[in-house]
Amino acid sequence: MRIANLSGRLVLIHHRKAIDVADASAGLFAPDPQAVYDRWQEFTAWASSVELPDGAAFDERDLGAPVPAPRQVFAIGLNYREHAAESGFAVPDTLPPVFTKFGTAITGPVAEVALPPGGHTDWEVELVAVIGKRAHHAEPSWEHVAGLTAGQDLSERITQLAGPAPQFGLGKSFPGFAPMGPWLVSPDEFANPDDLELGCSINGEEMQKGRTRDLIFSIPALIAKLSRVLPLLPGDVIFTGTPAGVGIGRDPQRWLAPGDELVSYVEGIGELRQTFVEGAN
Repeated sequence: MRIANLSGRLVLIHHRKAIDVADASAGLFAPDPQAVYDRWQEFTAWASSVELPDGAAFDERDLGAPVPAPRQVFAIGLNYREHAAESGFAVPDTLPPVFTKFGTAITGPVAEVALPPGGHTDWEVELVAVIGKRAHHAEPSWEHVAGLTAGQDLSERITQLAGPAPQFGLGKSFPGFAPMGPWLVSPDEFANPDDLELGCSINGEEMQKGRTRDLIFSIPALIAKLSRVLPLLPGDVIFTGTPAGVGIGRDPQRWLAPGDELVSYVEGIGELRQTFVEGAN
């Protein structure tokens, strides 16, 4: 199953056409894309048992984030060995670094992003997991996952690394710095949801390419570790970490510039496409 946020309404994606859920369910489910996660089991049972109407063509520029207003956004650092090495950090052994991206950074899969003036804005393609069932003190399992989507953990490195302690949350939360999409794909759509290719390019030049089988902490392991500290709620988002190839790890270092086009992908899900413009002072 694939769901998306089309102009602020929840839709099912079938044969690359959109079916409005509120209309197809005769109002059983609300049009709000975020609300469906609180009724995820009921929704999936309905979607698998009804004959769906024909969908309508749509423009991907009208897609918003499939999880537009999560209560909690978790972002995982140093979750690929080669990325930890290029960042100059030791590989985490028992618990990865965890930070957040604030909700106002969330945007859809196709967006224009203003670069913070004087900043060093970097790219980090990531597989994103979305919670569909409350988890607290959970065992490692896929049962709590509603689905997967593609994400970019855009990062302004000067802000991120400023001060007596790093400002990860602020440096990674400028407007447009958390694009997700183009839709949410349920785990059963993948031959192996633990082994997906992901990558990104700038102006057609490949920057990152990796596989999620190389995650140090898998999605089920992350759910278990996070839920030992606090409950994970339906609709919560986990950015699972980025492979090697980011700008800060290059020699010379490289940053996004006005006019750049960043295209990111995750196998079996689809693409994100961000274009960058100069931000106002």
